[in-house]
Amino acid sequence: MIRCMIVDDEPLASKLIATYIKPIHNLELLKICHSGIDAANYLNEHEIDLIFLDINMPEINGIDLLKSLTISPLIIITTAYREFAVESFELNVVDYLIKPITLQRFMKTIGRVNKLVSLDEGQGNSEAEDSFIFLKVDKKMVKVKLNDICYIESLKDYIRVKTIEGSYVTHQTLTHITELLASDNFVRIHRSFTVSLKMVTAINGNSLEIKEQQLPIGRNYQQQVKSLIFNSGVQ
Repeated sequence: MIRCMIVDDEPLASKLIATYIKPIHNLELLKICHSGIDAANYLNEHEIDLIFLDINMPEINGIDLLKSLTISPLIIITTAYREFAVESFELNVVDYLIKPITLQRFMKTIGRVNKLVSLDEGQGNSEAEDSFIFLKVDKKMVKVKLNDICYIESLKDYIRVKTIEGSYVTHQTLTHITELLASDNFVRIHRSFTVSLKMVTAINGNSLEIKEQQLPIGRNYQQQVKSLIFNSGVQ
């Protein structure tokens, strides 16, 4: 069971997230706090695995609360403001949800949480090795192992999925498949590219190298991408 708390000074926003949490069998909502101070006091006395954290709050904002924590729960930022995204990802948050949060977007984030929890418990290693997706290519469904994917390139309404053995073109958007693959291993580096971090062989200025292929890092992605790469151990 994943023990959760919500930290948000907006009652309606807290209620919506609580509604989303309620039917999920492995999430247990223990506390709703309407200020950072209340949350800090609660965390001093209780163990929490996952925090849904707003940023713009009185007394102490969500970023400052996150920086002050001596424990390491999983953090999902829930905010109406986009400008804190880079700083949040530098603090290793699981995801950054922009209000109003849809149920579909919420469930994708919970899927990512479940993967992280499984890996932390040592239960997800063999599953990760066998994980795969099906891509519709030339009227047939092709099975592609996630561990074989090097990077994905946007071709407007199509994408090219480059793997160890070849590549596949399918009718899908880069945004959709990046959300589908949501995990610490796959990261979007450019409006046209999402890459597998474990396939990165070098980083040179504002580009990455994967199997001798140079891929650009977009200006809006640079800080987040480099932080994730260095934290993953890729140098």
